[in-house]
Amino acid sequence: MLNAENIKGQLSTKWAARNLIFKEETESTNNDAKQLGEEGAPHGTLVVADVQTSGRGSRGRSWETPGGSNIAMSLLVRPTAPPDKISVLTLIMGLSIAQGIEDLFAANEDIADFPQIKWPNDIVIAGKKICGILTELHMNNDNTINNVVIGVGINVNMTSFPQEIEGIAGSIYTETGFKEDRASVVAACMKRFEENYEKFEQTQDLSLMTEEYEERLINRDRTVTILDPKGEYEAVALGIGNDGALKVRLSDGSVKNINAGEVSVRGLYGYV
Repeated sequence: MLNAENIKGQLSTKWAARNLIFKEETESTNNDAKQLGEEGAPHGTLVVADVQTSGRGSRGRSWETPGGSNIAMSLLVRPTAPPDKISVLTLIMGLSIAQGIEDLFAANEDIADFPQIKWPNDIVIAGKKICGILTELHMNNDNTINNVVIGVGINVNMTSFPQEIEGIAGSIYTETGFKEDRASVVAACMKRFEENYEKFEQTQDLSLMTEEYEERLINRDRTVTILDPKGEYEAVALGIGNDGALKVRLSDGSVKNINAGEVSVRGLYGYV
């Protein structure tokens, strides 16, 4: 059961989610965390909801969180890094979600499909999207960072999906056949995020995590379609840079770095 008591009982972090706000229902955990940040909530504050009625995905899409099956959560952090380094926090959360779910799977030899990362902000299992991430930077009037809110939606035990996304969406349960305790998922992911965030604070980039990220990168060594507003094109994804950019090889053999804020990526023949 997802509630504050169960989450707190499984946390093994020093600061991540130690200030925990649990809501049975809310419009948006990202909005809740933003407001808490404005009110002075501490670094590591986590808002978790059972039901989210107006969640946001990337590029203005909605994200459905029905009760009893999924996780909607938003983590408030107060980075010491400058604003131009903040975009990598989306990738750090993605890596942490993948690792956290892996940790839960590790004891179950019957699970064959482990989480992979679809750059820059999706987690997939068996080719189906089970998690999306939306990071929002909030600045002060003097152009310093007030806080960063990293919103995460994880389909855990959901079994049916809206018609418009049923071809690409899945859940941990639909893709593995195993139901997970949602409080355990929250705790496992927060443990991994805390570890990875502290690496980021040391270097202000992904250099201490690049290898682990690329091991899980589903796009790697695949031909992908780059959805650039200036025109779509195909390229082979090679990996990521320490700044979080996706490195791709173009048809003429040259290598280009693409940034998540400018373009999105999809597989040549579908979502992945």
